[in-house]
Amino acid sequence: MTASALFAAYRGLTAAVEPAGRPFLGWRLRAGKEDAARIGERLGRASRPRPAGPLVWLHGASVGEGVSLLPLVDALLARGFGVLVTTGTVNSARVLAPRLPAGALHQFVPLDLPGAVRRFVAHWRPDLAVLAESELWPNLVEALHRAAVPLALVNARMSERSARRWTRAPGFIGALLERTALCLCQTEADAERFRALGAGRVAVTGLLKYDVPPPAADAEALAAFAAAVGPRPLWVAASTHEGEEAALLDAHALLRRDVPEALTVIAPRQPRRGPALLADAQRRGIACAARSRGQAPGAATALYVADTLGELGLWYRAAGLVFVGNSLCLPGGGQNPIEPARLGCALLHGPRTANFSDVYPALDAAGGAAEVGDAAHLAEAVATLLGDPAQLRLMARAAAETVEARCGATARTMAALSPYLPAVPAGVRA
Repeated sequence: MTASALFAAYRGLTAAVEPAGRPFLGWRLRAGKEDAARIGERLGRASRPRPAGPLVWLHGASVGEGVSLLPLVDALLARGFGVLVTTGTVNSARVLAPRLPAGALHQFVPLDLPGAVRRFVAHWRPDLAVLAESELWPNLVEALHRAAVPLALVNARMSERSARRWTRAPGFIGALLERTALCLCQTEADAERFRALGAGRVAVTGLLKYDVPPPAADAEALAAFAAAVGPRPLWVAASTHEGEEAALLDAHALLRRDVPEALTVIAPRQPRRGPALLADAQRRGIACAARSRGQAPGAATALYVADTLGELGLWYRAAGLVFVGNSLCLPGGGQNPIEPARLGCALLHGPRTANFSDVYPALDAAGGAAEVGDAAHLAEAVATLLGDPAQLRLMARAAAETVEARCGATARTMAALSPYLPAVPAGVRA
């Protein structure tokens, strides 16, 4: 089947199921995955008017991708453009809302249904569309193409596994990439995969996440937490996932044999997992407290469940040692280690770090991070570092210097995007 036939088949199928879009969103709403007040946005019905003047649309799928776009938001606003940022998850909207500067708007991205994306593009009329990483939805790409809106991929990445899957439908991915004006990749390996799949204008600009300011923390909340912990040894397991949290509880139990006064903080990637994590720990006889319940760690608290959204900056500042989650158990892939590194934390991680395949090796080689293979290895590493403050400080300094040396992707990305940016009216540019 030709690429055009595949496109037509996809568009025909999604048009046929479009009436099921609202019931589908209703199901997601009941599961806590949509915002009831903004459900229309997912069907392409904007809840805000389009601002006057040139508008650049930036899209990131979820929290990590959306946050990675913040340096571009600032750079575009500084040059006088209006900025629309879209994401697809409730958590991403909550995290981005307080971090978006004045002049930038947030909307939820529409489902990839022909009518929904047509309404979205017709309302916002972006002068340039910028999608983060690999968000190539066929109806959306086609709607932009028909509206003559240039499309750029930034922070683009393509894993070996994804590239192999796309080789089974080369015409389809080729047609999507033909409609992409520019592909700005994280690494040369990503660039080679995109070129092999049919991308035309490809460049390596680096990882935008290196340029993202670290997450903020409420000063009073940080002081209150530090006072509650006192001089106790503290470590944080951040952005953890369901499959590895049992191993983290095992590591906690092993650690307490060597460092009985140690306090473990676990911040699950999905705060809604807090009650299940708390229940599992309590079944093991671990003395716990939970952030979502308004509890502070007391003298008897061994494990603190940090099940709130938008407070990673607090935990990173409170602890000098962080295990970065989604890396210990399958399927894994690793969460973002750059934020804790920038905030002066020594890092530990599991072996599954493909999502940041260029970042973790650099941190490991510099001595700012170390890999652990299982719960026992993690407990041993935490105990060793908590018992050696000098080594902990050396690791933290190496991590911070490693990420600082890799900044600059925003400037390179803006330079590459410049030919596709519209002219800004005189007197508007900052």
